[in-house]
Amino acid sequence: MADSPTLPQPPAGGTPNVLVVGGGTSGNALTVLLRRAGIAVDLVEASPDWKAAAGAGITLQGNALRVLREVGVLDGIEKDGFAAEGVAILAPDGTVLHAHEELRTGGDDLPAHIGMRRPGLQQLLIDQVRASGADVRLGTTATAFEQDGEGVDVTFSDSTNRRYDLVVGADGLHSATREMIGITDRPEPTGMGIWRAPAPRPAGVRRTEMVYGGRCFIAGYCPTGEDTVYAYLVERLRDRASLNPDTYADEMRALSEGYDGAWQELRTAFTDPKAVNYTRFDRHLVEGPWHRGRVVLVGDAAHACPPTLAQGAAMSLEDVQVLAELLTGRDDWDDRLLTEYHARRLPRVRMVVDASVQLGQWLLDGVRDADVPGLIGRTMNALKELP
Repeated sequence: MADSPTLPQPPAGGTPNVLVVGGGTSGNALTVLLRRAGIAVDLVEASPDWKAAAGAGITLQGNALRVLREVGVLDGIEKDGFAAEGVAILAPDGTVLHAHEELRTGGDDLPAHIGMRRPGLQQLLIDQVRASGADVRLGTTATAFEQDGEGVDVTFSDSTNRRYDLVVGADGLHSATREMIGITDRPEPTGMGIWRAPAPRPAGVRRTEMVYGGRCFIAGYCPTGEDTVYAYLVERLRDRASLNPDTYADEMRALSEGYDGAWQELRTAFTDPKAVNYTRFDRHLVEGPWHRGRVVLVGDAAHACPPTLAQGAAMSLEDVQVLAELLTGRDDWDDRLLTEYHARRLPRVRMVVDASVQLGQWLLDGVRDADVPGLIGRTMNALKELP
């Protein structure tokens, strides 16, 4: 397979067709935006039930909300989520050390950020995909691509085949699409791990609050609705294979000991080990082209970073917005279009990945005089600009 065969123009007077591989946040959002422009879209998702992880929460910064408004789910997010009233840094005993309003990276007409349960966001996006008329196939993966000068022949796990004008790999951090097209970049651990669980929202908690120090690098929580929060504890990475999943709730309760204030109430909710998630922080950035021929990557398949800036979802959604803008605004779907997509996205994504990793590295190294506010401020100010 040649690295960069010429992409075809969409059929004259006809409808181009696109395959989106992966039905997560970025794949669903892209499907909706392309369908709205009249492009035929097939979406395949490996999971048979198309659901998000039950216990996870998500912080949607303003620049993510800007794209989600375009997708048509902002009203649902505002209804089901919680627009946090700023951010506070606390001492382990719960004393407020610093509180501030956040920069509105999506513009003054959008909240600085909204926290919500991941399954709620996923369902809103699923509903939009269904309403768009896209052809959705669950429990299905793409297993092979054969490219020529006029299209991509895709073989699926159910032994069917179909031809497309463009294939978009939105299949996450461990993307099979990325591997199949020969991009060898892989996620690398940063040395940190995070425990996450939902909990009832303590009375008075109306903002994101974080403790730096104590038994963990970071102990924080973010409101995700009128009655819920998403709690997390960040520590030095442990070998997950050495951890018994049946003890996850016990581990999270033990790590939260020593944190007072709202944590006294939160830790009593960590009782179900199946509701607790433990995962590592990764750094991932494909520096070279994000496409091979007419197969292109978006979201975590191309880049990912620790959640120290809460920008992972936003970067993925910005990818989708830029790619959809180019595909729906050009007559020629050629190699230059996908090269332009990469050129527009790479500097901004690299800035976020590097800043997110640096914030964690300072904690790992015990740097006490690091310019954390300066780095966050510079990065978030840059993100106010349109991608």
